[in-house]
Amino acid sequence: MAASRNHRKPAAGNRHPLLSEVGSTVALLADEEDFAAMSGYPPFATLEGHHAYLRTTEELLRILAARDGHTTIALFDPVRFHAHCEERGLDPADPRSRARYTAEIASAGATVPYDGKPLPLLLPLLVDAAERRAGLELATLLLATAGDCPRCGEDLGRTACARATAALTALVGAAGPGAHHLVCSVPAGPAPLTAVLHAGGPGGAAVPGGAEGAGRDGDGAPRPGTPGGSEGDTLLFCTVLAAGLATGVPGGIVLRTLVPGGRDRVRGWSLRDGWPRPLTAAEVFTAYCTDPETGEPVPPEPGVDHLPGLPLPEPEPCCPPDTP
Repeated sequence: MAASRNHRKPAAGNRHPLLSEVGSTVALLADEEDFAAMSGYPPFATLEGHHAYLRTTEELLRILAARDGHTTIALFDPVRFHAHCEERGLDPADPRSRARYTAEIASAGATVPYDGKPLPLLLPLLVDAAERRAGLELATLLLATAGDCPRCGEDLGRTACARATAALTALVGAAGPGAHHLVCSVPAGPAPLTAVLHAGGPGGAAVPGGAEGAGRDGDGAPRPGTPGGSEGDTLLFCTVLAAGLATGVPGGIVLRTLVPGGRDRVRGWSLRDGWPRPLTAAEVFTAYCTDPETGEPVPPEPGVDHLPGLPLPEPEPCCPPDTP
């Protein structure tokens, strides 16, 4: 029996009317090492190295973009992919396993939109987005496991988030007008958690005014966010800062104010007793002129003044100390 007019399948080769409504995600192997880890599987085995893989992938991206669908790029991690397959009993050589993994990391991980730029220009953005996402997840985990205050029972993570938001607002307010570059670093395992934020000036990030509990929802649970852009940078900075305040590790903040035509100003604070405490000018100089990996001194940057950190108005702690 012939199909009715309303239920006929589109003829082969015809463009489906809803094709432009469907988004696509391509998971990318970032470097030679990742490509080598997948080179035993087709179609990677037929490609002559990572550069050939990137050229082939770029052709695919152009085809997907030409069909008017929204296309994004995610980072393909071979180690996590093989763990994913082992946990779910999937064959890593099956393209459907890779498609399933790609769909999952796209829904939960960091992606960047494909806008026609060459992959060598997009790869650093993708790696940066993935690192931000990983930093946010680790900082959120530290907050979720910080526990309760032994004296008053308050959730330390929730309290730290509120204090981090207040601290960021105070930091930018104390710095005054201009473009500011802030870096917060908190020891957390082999490598420190680091968050960078640009505030003030053209395109500067908005400081969360009254957004109590940055990185957490109304119930105090971690709130998901997408790293990247001003909102994502602010969320990451507040969450990393909150993790430092909640865990009590010896982290720090450096604030550099850019002065067009003049000397830039650098100030610093250490995280102590649940709040950023100002460093002296000598401490700022030492911190700014020391290689963080080797601990060796580095020459001071010309055109930069190293100034003491400014005192920041501190909110009341969750449980004020007993009065004598």
